[in-house]
Amino acid sequence: MNQSLLNKRIELLGLIIFIVAFLFVGRLFYLQIIKHDHYVALADNEQLKRLKLPAKRGTIYVKDGSSVRPLVLNQPIYTVFADPKITKEDDKIISTVKDVAGGNAKKNLEDLLAKKDTRYQILATGLTRHQADLIKEKKLSGIGFQEGTQRVYPEGSLASQVLGFVDHSGEGRYGVEGKLNDRLKGEDGLLQSVTDVSSVPLTIGGKNINQPAKNGDNLVLTIDRNIQYQVEQTLLKYKEKFGADSLSAVVMNANTGAVLAMANLPDYKPAEFNKVTDISSFNNNVISLDYEPASTIKPFSLAAAIDTGAIRPTDTYVNTDSIKVEDRVINNALKGHTGTLTFQQVLNLSLNTGTVTAFKRMGNGNNITKEARQTVYSYFHDRFGLGRKTGIELTGEVPGMVISPEEQEGNAVRYSNMSFGQGLYPTMIQAVSGYSALVNGGKYFQPTVVAGVVDNNGKYVQDAVKAGEQIIKESTSVTMQEMTNQSLNSYTYSTHKKGYNIGGKTGTAEVIRNGAYTKDETIASFLGHGGDNNQKYAIMVRVSKKGSKMEGTTHSMPIFNEISNFMIDYLGIKTKG
Repeated sequence: MNQSLLNKRIELLGLIIFIVAFLFVGRLFYLQIIKHDHYVALADNEQLKRLKLPAKRGTIYVKDGSSVRPLVLNQPIYTVFADPKITKEDDKIISTVKDVAGGNAKKNLEDLLAKKDTRYQILATGLTRHQADLIKEKKLSGIGFQEGTQRVYPEGSLASQVLGFVDHSGEGRYGVEGKLNDRLKGEDGLLQSVTDVSSVPLTIGGKNINQPAKNGDNLVLTIDRNIQYQVEQTLLKYKEKFGADSLSAVVMNANTGAVLAMANLPDYKPAEFNKVTDISSFNNNVISLDYEPASTIKPFSLAAAIDTGAIRPTDTYVNTDSIKVEDRVINNALKGHTGTLTFQQVLNLSLNTGTVTAFKRMGNGNNITKEARQTVYSYFHDRFGLGRKTGIELTGEVPGMVISPEEQEGNAVRYSNMSFGQGLYPTMIQAVSGYSALVNGGKYFQPTVVAGVVDNNGKYVQDAVKAGEQIIKESTSVTMQEMTNQSLNSYTYSTHKKGYNIGGKTGTAEVIRNGAYTKDETIASFLGHGGDNNQKYAIMVRVSKKGSKMEGTTHSMPIFNEISNFMIDYLGIKTKG
């Protein structure tokens, strides 16, 4: 073989070696650089096992006199899952899960276990501890258990619309459960571990994670269980007596804004929320229904006029049972008490002409001027909080409405109607919060249903009470206490306990249908208070029935009296003097 041919073969061999080496290097570059993330992900999928550590939802407590007790608890439930890569005896797994879990087992167990390229498949949910133990006894390979919780409401429907419920996805809906869902549910933890081929955790490696779950807050509500129960039983009693189809009541600590009871009928059982056919039962009408308050607004109107110095309770006017405002004539609902009357009598007799006169005297005496309307708006909306959200810790609160004098509809006629409770739409929580300021010395407190928490040591830690805002003079508040006391006492047939500092005002509101007031349906309300120098409570009641006339004196005042009489005994209220 000549040298020339030998050299060519050597060159060809070198080229082949170079090409092969280039292919190897290229392949290695492709695998190690370009496809690096892909193969790391595949390795992680084989070696990394991740498990969510569910946070425990916080317990909800209520007051029980001077102590607290749980009203919403957690019951442990279990999820059964499988790692299809390492499961054996799939037929035995399927039969065991079906026999033990019953309807809580997934329908397609065969398909789930057949997904051998996955590491986590849920086979059954909502199992009791006993059911989980029965499956554990079988010692099935590749089967694991994850503990969770479901809500338990040991007292049925008590405070249902305040509490709300937790749906099947674990999210809070309505009430406190919905509004404070993030605080209650906490934050889930994560357990991640690198395992060997037998799924045995390895202690080495930087990918191991053990992040504990952060459990939700254990909330203590301001609701007093005993007051709540009494209010609900009273509403049930009068629902049957009057045949009413919608009733609401709220009791507030007038010195702090803390809600002691809040109830609506119809209600529901939070544990059986999925059985509710009329979702309006979930609504808390104390915060989500705005309506014309009728004559329950008159104490607010007179308080604004007294606080500005426009009138005094002993001042008089001539009542003719009608009064003209611009091109409108306004009449009294109760006629016949004509002549010279005081503003105390205006409240006692619930005379529309008297409150309109008070607003006129806030103006120039003859008209409800724009300046007078601006003053009224500042009292109603900005000070008493009517027509704006209170910020209470419950879902579904609506702002209601009080027309500003800057709007076209905020004219003198509109404000004359507002003086006796027409043409404005507050909610009950707004009204009772504003009324509390009328009788507690003149301070407005933001309403609340949260009193504090129970810490990890089981100790009740009370939230600091927010300072109240002085919205009317203390002297005005003293005057309004006396005026509302005399107003209630003017009803000689009222069943409220005598000799105590109790007062209030009835209201009978016509219902607007198709843009006009109906003559065949009215809503009954009562807004009042009781207490002594140390503690005061405010109560509002609303009663309605479709197509029926409900009256404040007949249908709402008896409910107020019964709740108020209970409060006097329960709180140990002292008589006047």
